Amino acid sequence: MCADPIRRFLDERNPPTPCLVVDTDVVAARAREFRSAFPGALIRYAVKANPAPPVLDALVAAGIGFDVAGPAELALCLERGADPADLAYGNPIKKPRDIAYAFERGVREFTSDAPGDVDHLGRYAPGSAVSIRVVLDAPDSVTPFGRKFGCDPAEAFDLVLRAAALGLRPGLAFHVGSQQPDVSAWEIGIATAAKLFEEAAAQGVEMTRLNLGGGFATTHRVPVPSLDAYAATIASALETHFPANPPELLLEPGRVLVADAGLLRTEVVLVAHRSGRRWVYLDIGRYNGLAEAENEAIAYRFEPVGAAGPAGPVVLAGPTCDGDDVLYQRTPYELPLSLRTGDRVDLPGTGAYTASYASVGFNGIEPLRTYCVGRWGDV
Repeated sequence: MCADPIRRFLDERNPPTPCLVVDTDVVAARAREFRSAFPGALIRYAVKANPAPPVLDALVAAGIGFDVAGPAELALCLERGADPADLAYGNPIKKPRDIAYAFERGVREFTSDAPGDVDHLGRYAPGSAVSIRVVLDAPDSVTPFGRKFGCDPAEAFDLVLRAAALGLRPGLAFHVGSQQPDVSAWEIGIATAAKLFEEAAAQGVEMTRLNLGGGFATTHRVPVPSLDAYAATIASALETHFPANPPELLLEPGRVLVADAGLLRTEVVLVAHRSGRRWVYLDIGRYNGLAEAENEAIAYRFEPVGAAGPAGPVVLAGPTCDGDDVLYQRTPYELPLSLRTGDRVDLPGTGAYTASYASVGFNGIEPLRTYCVGRWGDV
């Protein structure tokens, strides 16, 4: 019998494809590893990465808090037994009524990056901690945020003073972008924060909290730094830039806690030859689970199930009638030449940003099925 709980489930149940299977024991183990790498830090899992209830159950049991982006995620975490004191409302874009909703349910940790939002927090979440998010001049991640979030350091300083004047407890936040393989990005962020801490202290505002965000990368086809490498860089930067009084850290990991816990199984719908290239159409695409393949940013691994023999180049595409539903045309992939309609293909490392990104019914395709195995599994 297969020792891998995910593949054992797939072998025994043979669920319809496409589907995602997540091992909750791996989620819990990864959470313990992350806590060990950052002892004393406040860990807030980014729920958007994978909000499956069994995943949240495993993280609650591991003592992990949650970074929520809105009322629905907040309510879900509370339903799964999370303590409101362990929730951080990390989305800078929020309605005043959503701030009030969170505050009424015990949330006292927010992130902000605009004067209007700081004013809303002062009114609807009085006395709360607020991390002012600063934008960094740092290396691009695989999926960067651009200029949507964060403010320049000078504006961040003004917002820190504004928050303090409103009775809030200001700190600083930055995010180096999702799937960030360059550990130096965190050093840049910590150096930027240290200057702002010093400037605020000179104005009588003593900050104690630094939110490092997420962005810790996981391996797909290209190796990335180990979690220990990220932790060592962050520890060294703190020692350099905060030698006397290091701040309390808050981290918001998402992908790094759940990606490797999941495996996505898909089925070949059609193989066709077009303009001298072999196209393999799968029953999963950009709209029902592989949104991060946009611009070929995340290059997943594709492992044929059963099909063998010589391999050759392929273009990989999804099943919908949308012309943009093409996964990989430039990134080189090879799959067995014997691959035919009905063959299965596995994509490991897909526990993050797959099911949560899937559409609710484009072309009538149902949301990506998710099954959870392990101690906190639902099957």
